[in-house]
Amino acid sequence: MNKSISIEVVRSEIISLSSMSVESAHPIVSSLAKQGYDVKLTNINSSEDLAALITRKPDVVFLGMMYIVDSVDPTHRIWLSDALEAAGIAHTGSQRSAHELELNKDQAKQRVLDNGLATAQFRIVDIGQLYAEQRAGLKFPLFVKPLTGGGGQGVDEYSIVRTLEQLNDKISWLHRHHQVNILIEHYLEGREFSVAIVRNRNSDELIAMPLELIAPKDSNGERMLSSAVKSLNQEEAIAVTDTNEQTLIGDFALKVFRILGARDYGRIDIRLDGDGTPHFLEANLIPSLIANYGSFPKAYELYRGDAHGGMIDHIVQLANERTIPSY
Repeated sequence: MNKSISIEVVRSEIISLSSMSVESAHPIVSSLAKQGYDVKLTNINSSEDLAALITRKPDVVFLGMMYIVDSVDPTHRIWLSDALEAAGIAHTGSQRSAHELELNKDQAKQRVLDNGLATAQFRIVDIGQLYAEQRAGLKFPLFVKPLTGGGGQGVDEYSIVRTLEQLNDKISWLHRHHQVNILIEHYLEGREFSVAIVRNRNSDELIAMPLELIAPKDSNGERMLSSAVKSLNQEEAIAVTDTNEQTLIGDFALKVFRILGARDYGRIDIRLDGDGTPHFLEANLIPSLIANYGSFPKAYELYRGDAHGGMIDHIVQLANERTIPSY
């Protein structure tokens, strides 16, 4: 393996733009340095930072963010994947089209539905509005969360609602504290799974590594992956060992991954309904890669028997092999 590859691990100091925390970035840099790569951590906060990155032209950019905001036109996003590919620079993970679906949960859910797979019935409530029961057509219980954002953001013991009053109270709270549109969906009563997906090197084969996630019960006796549970790493992550269930969950996740146009690696979250049918929840195509934290690293180690360094090297090589042939 050629370890004379130059790599820049890219994130942003602007919290709203970065999918990679500092706590995640430094171990990635350290791991790659120990493996002999020429690696550095780069913060991209502006178009000038991005231009400088392109001028340096590293062999691989390890993406920990998706876009920056144009300083001239703040309504315009400059997607790093577009800019890097136009410059002939390989980058880890997915392209712009998949990340746009990842960011817009309603569009991702609709894409899944349009392709014949299941996701909970849903509606969107815009900022400043409340739920209009007569036009929404959803039945209680419902689950309420921000339309954008990950990490359990905005999810707590009040996210499952069973009355119109509870629903509007939760919507109002989210509008006040998060200033985003709201996703309301039918609450699925079954178990929850997170499926890490990674492509095999030198092939198009995708490997699904499903975990069942079991959160501690909250004050209402419900188990949910709230922001508090995720940040404290309190959920139990169990490999799916039943062959039939592993196939059911894994194949469903792979279909969703392909439908969204995702590439190389990522995570698909799934919940079962009362009959045991898998339903798509959301995708995370730049998942947390902190060792022993988050579903992707836990699944990778459980299923592939490889520690953090091997996982990071695998992701880098998937990007590198797109432009540098193997001999």
